[in-house]
Amino acid sequence: TRSWRFRVVRQPKETLVPLHTSIYSLLAQVTQKNCQLVWARGCLRRRLAMTKFWGPNLANHNSKESFMGIFVLSATGDIGVQEAMAPVIVVAPGNRSVVAGSSETTLECIANARPVEELSVHWKRNGVRLTSGLHSFGRRLTISNPTSADTGLYVCEAMLRGSEFEPARAKAFLSIIEPPYFTAEPESRILVEVEETVDIACQAMGVPLPTLQWYKDAIPLVKLRNPRYRVLPSGGLRIQKLHPEDSGIFQCFASNEGGEIQTHTYLDVTNIAPAFTQRPVDTTVTDGMTAVLRCEVSGAPKPAITWKKGSHILASGSVRIPRFMLLESGGLRIAPVFIQDAGNYTCFAANTEASLNASAMLTVWNRTSIIHPPEDRVVIKGTTATLHCGATHDPRISLSYVWKKDNVVITPSGSSRIVVEKDGSLLISQTWSGDIGDYTCEIISEGGNDSRTARLEVIELPHPPQNLLAGLSPSRSHTVTLSWVRPFDGNSPVLYYIVELSENNSPWKVHLSNVGPEMTSVTVSGLTPARTYQFRVCAVNQVGKGQYSAETSRLMLPEEPPSAPPKNIVASGRTNQSIMVQWQPPPETEHNGVLRGYILRYRLAGLPGEYQQRNITSPEVNYCLVTDLIIWTQYEIQVAAYNGAGLGVFSRAVTEYTLQGVPTAPPQNVQAEAMNSTTVQFLWNPPPQQFINGINQGYKLLAWPADVPEAVTVVTIAPDFHGIHHGYITNLKKFTAYLTSVLCFTTPGDGPLSTPQLVWTHEDKPGAVGHLSFTEILDTSLKVSWQEPLERNGIITGYQISWEVYGKNNSRLTHALNSTTHEYKIQGLSSLTTYTIDVAAVTAAGVGLTTSSTISSGVPPDLPGAPSNLVISNISPRSATLQFRPGYDGKTAICRWIVQGQVGAIGDEEEWVSLYEEENEPDAQTLEIPNLIPYTHYRFRMGQVNIVGPSPFSQSSRVIQTLQAPPDVAPSSITVRTASETSLRLRWVPLPDSQYNGNPESVGYRVKYWRSDLPSSVMAQVVSDRLERELTIEELEEWTEYELRMQAFNAIGAGPWSELVRGRTRESVPSAAPENVSAEAVSSTQILLTWASVPEQDQNGLILGYKILYRAKDLDPEPRSHVVRGNHTQSTLLAGLRKFVLYELQVLAFTRIGNGVPSSPLILERTKDDAPGPPVRLVFPEVRLTAVRIVWQPPEEPNGVILGYQIAYRLASSSPHTFTTVEVGATVRQFTATELAPESAYIFRLSAKTRQGWGEPLEATVITTEKRERPAPPRELLVPQAEVTARSLRLQWVPGSDGASPIRYFTVQVRELPGGQWQTYSSSISHEATACAVERLRPFTSYKLRLKATNDIGDSDFSAETEAVTTLQDVPGEPPGSVSATPHTTSSVLIQWQPPRDESLNGLLQGYRIYYRELESEAGTGPEAKMLKSPSALRAELTAQSSFKTVNSSSTLTTYELTHLKKYRRYEVIMTAYNIIGESPASAPVEVFVGEAAPAMAPQNIQVTPLTASQLEVTWDPPPPESQNGNIQGYKIYYWEADSQNETEKMKVLFLPEPMVKLKNLTSHTQYMVSISAFNAAGDGPKSDPRQGRTHQAAPGAPSFLVFSEIMSTTLNVSWGEPVAANGILQGYRVVYEPLAPVQGVSKVVTVDVKGNWKRWLKVRDLTKGVTYFFRVQARTIAYGPELQSNVTTGPAEGAPGSPRNVLVTKSASELTLQWTEGNVGNTPTTGFVIEARPSDEGLWDLFAKDIPRSATSYTVGLDKLRQGVAYEFRVVAVNEAGFGEPSRPSTAVSGNARCQGVETWWRVLGSASYVNQLATTVGTFLKLCSLSRLALGKGISTMEESVTLDNGGFAALELNSRHLNVKSTFLKKNGTRSPPRPSPGGLHYSDEDIGNKYNGAVLTDSVNLKEKSVDGSESEASDSDYEDTLPKHSFVNHYMSDPTYFNSWKRRPPAATPHRYEAVAGAESGPPLHTVVTTQSAGGVYTPAGAGARAPLTGFSSFV
Repeated sequence: TRSWRFRVVRQPKETLVPLHTSIYSLLAQVTQKNCQLVWARGCLRRRLAMTKFWGPNLANHNSKESFMGIFVLSATGDIGVQEAMAPVIVVAPGNRSVVAGSSETTLECIANARPVEELSVHWKRNGVRLTSGLHSFGRRLTISNPTSADTGLYVCEAMLRGSEFEPARAKAFLSIIEPPYFTAEPESRILVEVEETVDIACQAMGVPLPTLQWYKDAIPLVKLRNPRYRVLPSGGLRIQKLHPEDSGIFQCFASNEGGEIQTHTYLDVTNIAPAFTQRPVDTTVTDGMTAVLRCEVSGAPKPAITWKKGSHILASGSVRIPRFMLLESGGLRIAPVFIQDAGNYTCFAANTEASLNASAMLTVWNRTSIIHPPEDRVVIKGTTATLHCGATHDPRISLSYVWKKDNVVITPSGSSRIVVEKDGSLLISQTWSGDIGDYTCEIISEGGNDSRTARLEVIELPHPPQNLLAGLSPSRSHTVTLSWVRPFDGNSPVLYYIVELSENNSPWKVHLSNVGPEMTSVTVSGLTPARTYQFRVCAVNQVGKGQYSAETSRLMLPEEPPSAPPKNIVASGRTNQSIMVQWQPPPETEHNGVLRGYILRYRLAGLPGEYQQRNITSPEVNYCLVTDLIIWTQYEIQVAAYNGAGLGVFSRAVTEYTLQGVPTAPPQNVQAEAMNSTTVQFLWNPPPQQFINGINQGYKLLAWPADVPEAVTVVTIAPDFHGIHHGYITNLKKFTAYLTSVLCFTTPGDGPLSTPQLVWTHEDKPGAVGHLSFTEILDTSLKVSWQEPLERNGIITGYQISWEVYGKNNSRLTHALNSTTHEYKIQGLSSLTTYTIDVAAVTAAGVGLTTSSTISSGVPPDLPGAPSNLVISNISPRSATLQFRPGYDGKTAICRWIVQGQVGAIGDEEEWVSLYEEENEPDAQTLEIPNLIPYTHYRFRMGQVNIVGPSPFSQSSRVIQTLQAPPDVAPSSITVRTASETSLRLRWVPLPDSQYNGNPESVGYRVKYWRSDLPSSVMAQVVSDRLERELTIEELEEWTEYELRMQAFNAIGAGPWSELVRGRTRESVPSAAPENVSAEAVSSTQILLTWASVPEQDQNGLILGYKILYRAKDLDPEPRSHVVRGNHTQSTLLAGLRKFVLYELQVLAFTRIGNGVPSSPLILERTKDDAPGPPVRLVFPEVRLTAVRIVWQPPEEPNGVILGYQIAYRLASSSPHTFTTVEVGATVRQFTATELAPESAYIFRLSAKTRQGWGEPLEATVITTEKRERPAPPRELLVPQAEVTARSLRLQWVPGSDGASPIRYFTVQVRELPGGQWQTYSSSISHEATACAVERLRPFTSYKLRLKATNDIGDSDFSAETEAVTTLQDVPGEPPGSVSATPHTTSSVLIQWQPPRDESLNGLLQGYRIYYRELESEAGTGPEAKMLKSPSALRAELTAQSSFKTVNSSSTLTTYELTHLKKYRRYEVIMTAYNIIGESPASAPVEVFVGEAAPAMAPQNIQVTPLTASQLEVTWDPPPPESQNGNIQGYKIYYWEADSQNETEKMKVLFLPEPMVKLKNLTSHTQYMVSISAFNAAGDGPKSDPRQGRTHQAAPGAPSFLVFSEIMSTTLNVSWGEPVAANGILQGYRVVYEPLAPVQGVSKVVTVDVKGNWKRWLKVRDLTKGVTYFFRVQARTIAYGPELQSNVTTGPAEGAPGSPRNVLVTKSASELTLQWTEGNVGNTPTTGFVIEARPSDEGLWDLFAKDIPRSATSYTVGLDKLRQGVAYEFRVVAVNEAGFGEPSRPSTAVSGNARCQGVETWWRVLGSASYVNQLATTVGTFLKLCSLSRLALGKGISTMEESVTLDNGGFAALELNSRHLNVKSTFLKKNGTRSPPRPSPGGLHYSDEDIGNKYNGAVLTDSVNLKEKSVDGSESEASDSDYEDTLPKHSFVNHYMSDPTYFNSWKRRPPAATPHRYEAVAGAESGPPLHTVVTTQSAGGVYTPAGAGARAPLTGFSSFV
């Protein structure tokens, strides 16, 4: 047997069983399943039950019996194998409630599991594990002194340690009961006035919540049912409107399960007189706030309160005013308070018992308030936080600011970091996490207080992620998996992660920019095969990006075939058997390796045949010419790229045809047949389709006369694809043999002709016979002749002739003649009868056209007369109707009418051109003139033609102008060229004048243009100048193709649009910056920049790369640049930057043209901080025996925020590690070390600190001595030439004595030669240095240097200067400027530039290099240009510069001609300057189009020929062909008056290449200079040398002025000015004068011709006193010009003096004296006298002496002044300011001595006369007369010997000796005496004429003079018959009198009393005509010579009388 041991694992527990329970259990659990349990009670161990069971259970189902006691459990059983059993709760705890404060309560939980020793039980309350109060291995939980805090859900959890079983759980809820207690109780006694409302407080708490019950005087309130009693929700009691009976004891009971409590109060309700419990007090408030004036009154009933201000009630129980409120307490509330509310306020209180009042003063202050409160701020750690607190306040009060942090007052004096500024702002520097909190700004003032609170948060950057790992994804290609460990977030949640990658060692760029913050791994996809990658990750929070993680190791992705096909595949048929294919490589990111080449495959489109392939083995070749193809066949073509991994993806197929060919077979089954006499019909079938070789464009029908094969008629027929083709050729010649053929044609050309077939057109009626004429015209017969018709139209079989009496058809006779007869004699006619005669030819087709004419028998026809009465009507733009009266028909029919016209220019000198002819309309009276030019002036004339010939032309019609019409044509020769990046230059040939069709001023051009890819957005420009030939269209998009059209317009409308032309703007710099520029400092010396590309519309060309401009803010004067080549890289890492420096960064893109716009705004990024550099300029200014003072400056490279300095020092002889160390603040710059050993050397180390740690120390040695001095200057300064570069050099020296004080540093100064100032290069060169590199120098510049040392005492003197050192040359710093390229010839361009600035040459300039290359063809450029099918084809990166051709040019040149270029090609030109070192940067490229150039030479052989007075004809030869540089489009003719080019130059443009022009509207007789230039599409050529030509003379203009002087009674002087417009050589003048009214019945018109231009005055002496005369003056060149007219009245003038008296003449042997007495004085005093004389041989008074003083009464003259033999009479005239007075009576006649000197005198006269030829015939007669009578001869000669005396105006007073007498007749009075003779100077010609010598007012210029014919013919002068020739046979008068037209046009004077007869006389003299003097009188006759040959006496010769 075995003994067993059982272990009770769960002890029975004590159990309290409540009364009446039905069952209770005692549980236990043992370790064995099969066991027997025996329960015993008490010590008897009575066996209560014996049961075999799994879980022992002792239950008393009847608990009424006593069942109390101690129970004992015994267990026995068999041992078994233990198996694990999940824990189960056997006995679960139950819910229970306990009273708070009881001793304890226990919860029990019994569990079972196996093995039981691993079973554990624990408890949780409300989810929190409990560790106290546990007993019995956790089965019991005891809660001692339970309170409400122990209330909750308790969970028992049983678990088996070391197993995977789920724990077993059981729940129980423990609730605590608390007895009630009061939280609010009423006072023991409450005194309340009646009518008031009172609240009696009563509140109680407990668990559960107690219930309240009220009693009044021990009676429950619910029984009283008083509605004024109400229990409040809080438990209190409210009694409203108290009554006295409400007084009593009120009780409040509170009870719950835990007990009951009560409280009470006594309520006393009373009546009391009012009394102030709080009187109003003076109050001060702030404006805008609320003012409360207290007024608390007690009393019962409650007193009524009334507030007043003065007498005004503000508030009461019944009065309410806004802002004033009566409070329940009785106070007055004023809200808001205004300033005007200040004053005295009174409170009145009254009830039934009494009343009272009290007053208070209210003072109102301006309000103090915070207007700029602090705002919540989030700042970055280490930065400064500023919290503003701005306030407004009354200026009379002061403010105080109090700042609190988390309600704790901040004391700024306690911290140097925290400062409160004067304006109240709080500044916290070097913020850290301890500064986080709520900050309150409180403002305290008498004007009120205010406060605001803001939150300050301090955050920092997150830390870098850790353990970054990268690995290739096994499941996905192009993919890498990254994982990392989450970093510290910097007190700000991580917003996202950024993953960057570096591809093939390129700069880092962001790949994933927004990885979720919860992520710690990510898959990076989209990578490119065959490339290496590195990755890094950073976290981003609100502060920004944290530091990047460590970089991963480099991963290499395997190479794969290209994943994208080549792009932009363009195929174009090159020939009919080849196609050119072009493409661009796949995107670089899709290469997936190194491209090795391309595979091009092709096949017939739409057919299943196999592909043919071409292998392009070079990746650089992106085109292929596929040859040996089928003509006009469509192919589909694909291209794929391949690399080392294989062939990539083929592109989408493009289809293209080979070009068409010409048909190779003619049309089939051709038939040709004549349809009639002018039409041939063709029938044919098409050629076989396979032989057409293209698109059938149609057919050409051809026919040509068999004898004239070159006269081919071609008719084009569109193809008809249905049935047999047919077509017609019309308008062929009749009855003609034609060869006919048909061909088929395609776009490239014509196919072969079909076999020619001979076809005859049908016979037809013949045309009219030619040359109908009449001869042998007799009374009864005539002969008719004609010629064969020009158009036989068949075989002439005969002729038919008919005739009839005009108008009588019934008299017609017809006769047929054979074909050989061409004349016929008609007989049997009636004499003098008009017949109509018709002749016609006859063929088999019938009688042809009839030729008809009329003729009168017996009357031969003659030439017709001119039509007349031309009238124009129905004027339209292109036609007009001409009505006319036919002229004389010449006795036969009119067969043709001819209309001629002057077109454009109208004038007598303009030519007439034939405009229209009308035939076979003999009776026409109206003609419609077609084909006129719109808006053109016309003048018409007509002629008529009969069989004899043409008539004279009619008188011209009036001038008309046709109406306007829109232009018919568009401008021609339109070309478009690239002008700039944003402009195109459009050129055209303007419309010639003849095509304006309207007012030239309204003619202009309209240009419309649009982007080729945006045809809907059309723009337009208008060119108003009709002569303009080019337009630059601005403001276009860069690098864009445009399409353009042009039209001309005028005021009526616009003409047709021109053909479409295309042009592309030039590539330009980008107009926008790269987008999304960001910068991030990745270290203390590196910044990573990333950006996006420039928007496509702003790229303006191919982006070649990017430039980063960066500059250290406030440190670098100019930004530096970093270039990133290629447009695929969009990030870069800037390295080598200064540490902890703020950089300004910009990014720009560049094209081959130049740099684009930098990004804006500036990106500011600071490099990260680092340990600082050493402090500088360390000196010891004070050194004592035991102490030194050290002074320093901050580090030149602080590399961060300096947080402090560390000074370490030790004895030089002590251990190197025994430093004494002192730290000072960041603002400290000096330190004093004390307690040093005297006369000892100490080593000091000074270092600075940033947050990254301590920097490099600066070490110095100092000796504690007082014996120091300044150092000696350095010596032996040397610059080794080997150390000199272009921008730097190395300076070496030997230090001088240190003056017993160590050298601290050196200072280097540099001076630029020759005139620069010394500049400090550096003042912080180490004291240990003996050499220094001097940088930032200018190349090829001379410098001198010097040096000084500095110790603690001070500076040394500067050293001696170095010798001049010249830096080496460097490449020029900038390219040549203003580079331009302009076409010079058709194969050369002229390059011009400006040299670089001198300061940028960097050496000796050796010359320039010009690089040029041919660019791709521009769309639509010259004859050889090809159309680009895709504009993108131009967007290819330009090849390297090595493809340029290079030209070297001398450094002295600024122009160079590039020659031997290709025509019609675009070239790009760039330039560099170079020296011995190398080349400068290249200039911006310029483009030029070669092939167009202005003519290089001027027109040749210019001839200028005068045509008229206003026209010149200019002819020339074109420039030599080799200099024309293209097609000459026209010429520009410049012309100007030779002596005034600037004022008169004009230019005429001739848009026709005709070398002749007429210059019109010129000035007459003017020398013109003419120069001509030719122009073509490229511009104007040079001007020719001026050629001169003079216009013919014309009539001059009017004289410029006409004035009179010395106006006396019978004489005056008239003078005039030269015409402004002479219009020729002035030959002289004509002066005509006449009285305005007849004098004594005589109206005499006198004409005086003055020869020459030098004399422009005339003395007139035959006037009548007091008569007004009308003067007219004309100038003459080849004809007389217009007159200048004026009136003048002879003296004496009004107010002039009276006549002198008593005139007496006395004569002595040698002199003659004239005496007089002054007469009456006029209106003004007499100013002098003049004397007139009248010689006896002339009879006219003339001025003899003048300017005689007023005081004189006599005048003496020598007898030698008088002519011998001539008697003189004298008279005196007084003069005053009014003029000449009345002359005195004539004196007695006095004669001079006689002497014969006539011959001498007259020969002198003849020698000086201008009319010598007119007097030649008189000389002989005159010599005979001289010997007849001495007296008579003396008279004649004396006239010519008068002395010359000049008066004021330069007039000859009596200059008689030089006057020629040209008057041919004189007027004789009836008694036979002649009129007084007049003097005639040599330049004068007199004619006293009447109206007979004028025709319509114009002076007759014929050499015939009209002479008066006297009634009395017995004058003595009739005997002088040899003076004049006989009368001509046909006189002038008879000639014109026979024509009534001219006769009626004669002007006539009023007839005299006696009729006059006129007779013409022609003088025999040659030379100018001599005009007669014709005088009409009222009573006398007219004298005329007695007979033929008689002559009139010469005026001035008395011997003739």
